Amino acid sequence: MVISMATGCSNNGAKVKTDAKGATAAVNTTKTETSKVAVSGELKVHYINVGQADSILIQQGSNSMLIDAGNNADSETVKKYIADQGITNLDFLVGTHPHEDHIGGLDYVINSFKIGKIYMPKATATTKTFTDVVNAIKSKGMKVSAPTPGESFKLGEATCTILAPNGSGYKDTNNDSIVIKVSFGGNSFLFTGDAEDVSENEMLSKGYDLKADVLKVGHHGSNSSTTQKFLDAVNPKYAVISVGKGNDYGHPVQSTMDKFKNKNIAVYRTDENGTVIATSNGKNITFNVKPGSYNGAKEKVAAKTTTTTKTSNMNSVKASTPKVAEPKVTQEVAPKQTNSGTMVWISATGSKYHSINNCGKMNPNKATQVTLEEAKKSYSPCSKCGPPQ
Repeated sequence: MVISMATGCSNNGAKVKTDAKGATAAVNTTKTETSKVAVSGELKVHYINVGQADSILIQQGSNSMLIDAGNNADSETVKKYIADQGITNLDFLVGTHPHEDHIGGLDYVINSFKIGKIYMPKATATTKTFTDVVNAIKSKGMKVSAPTPGESFKLGEATCTILAPNGSGYKDTNNDSIVIKVSFGGNSFLFTGDAEDVSENEMLSKGYDLKADVLKVGHHGSNSSTTQKFLDAVNPKYAVISVGKGNDYGHPVQSTMDKFKNKNIAVYRTDENGTVIATSNGKNITFNVKPGSYNGAKEKVAAKTTTTTKTSNMNSVKASTPKVAEPKVTQEVAPKQTNSGTMVWISATGSKYHSINNCGKMNPNKATQVTLEEAKKSYSPCSKCGPPQ
C-alpha cells in the first residue's frame, strides 16, 4: 500500500547550531562516516508537533514524502502545515502502522492532496480510523504498496531504504512499523515509527546499515524501544522524539533519556521544542531550535499490553477492483472471557467502554476491566474499537 500524507504545525525558522552535548552555536554541523554522494539543494525534515503522535514531512527539492499524520484530531493541523510549505502533491505517503496516533489524519491528507505512492504494512485493524483510510484510498482509485525490506526508492536526490518490518503476525502491532532510512549526500536520517525491541533485534540480525546522524526515536521514547544495542548500531548525533506534553503514558521514560545523555546525543522533543525542523545540505545538518532536556518520566511497573492484528494483501485495495470488500482484521487485545461473562475496558475518565485498554488516547495503566453487563449500566460502546454490545 502506498500512502501520501500531510502534517501541520507552526514553523520556527531560526537556525541554531548544536553539538552532541547540546551546546549552541551559529550552525549545527553533522558529518558521517558513510560514503559521500554529491547532491544539490537541501533535504528538509519537519517533525511536526502533533502532541502524543507522529507526523513527519520530508522535502527534497520539489519532491516530498509524509510519514504518518497524527491522530484524527490532528487532520487539519497536518493538512495546513503541508499546504503552508507550498505543497500540492505528495510523492510518497507512509502509514507506518495502523494505530490512530499515526494514521488518524491519513484519510484527510489523501483527500486533500495529490498522492503518488502509498506505503502501509500488511497489518490491519477493525477500527473506524483504519477503515476511513482504506476508503479514502479506494475513493482516489489508488492501491497500497506493502514494504519490502531492502527496497530503495528516490525522493529527489535522496535515497530512501526500507528496513522493516521483517516479519508478520507480531503480538504487538508496533513491531509492524515501517522503518525507513533516508540518505542525502553524507547525511542520513532514520525513521522508526513505533518499532519496538522485537523489530530492532530483527534489523540488527539482518545486518542492515543502521548508522544515521538523526534518529527519530521509536514509540515516543517508551522503554519498549531504543535498546542499547540498537542505539549503539545507529550511533546518532541527534535524536528527535515526537511526544505530547504531560502525556498519560509517561513518555519519554527516564531510562531512554539516560541512554541519550550517556552517549552525548543531543535530543530534540516536540513537547519542549514544538515542531522540529532539520535541514541538510548533504554535509551539514542544522536545526531550527535548541536541543531539549534529558528529563523523562519514571518507569511504571505494569504488565505490558500486547496487541495482535491480522495481515492481508493490501494490494487488494485497487481502483480496478471496485467490488473488493473492506479488509477484515482482528482488533488489538481481545476482551477476556471469565466465569462472569465477557470482559471489556473502561478508562479513568471516559464515558465509553472498549474492547482494548489502549483505544485512542486511553492510558492502559489507568484502564479498568469490568464485565460487559456492568459496563452497559453506565457506559456506551466505543465506535472506534467496536466492543461487544
